Amino acid sequence: MGSFSVWHWLIVLVIVLVLFGRGKIPELMGDVAKGIKSFKKGMSDDDSTPESSKTVDHKNDETK
Repeated sequence: MGSFSVWHWLIVLVIVLVLFGRGKIPELMGDVAKGIKSFKKGMSDDDSTPESSKTVDHKNDETK
């Protein structure tokens, strides 16, 4: 009851191909890969920013 046979997987594959088409699946995977690459690039850009631009120096002007 818990395992799927080869016929089950073939039927699932046919349904996926009918719903998405042959050309749509590689296009979708390419978009996912581009999204992952841009996410990694954005994360590495955050790490490479200099510390001086992240901190703000506050001066305490006391009048005596």
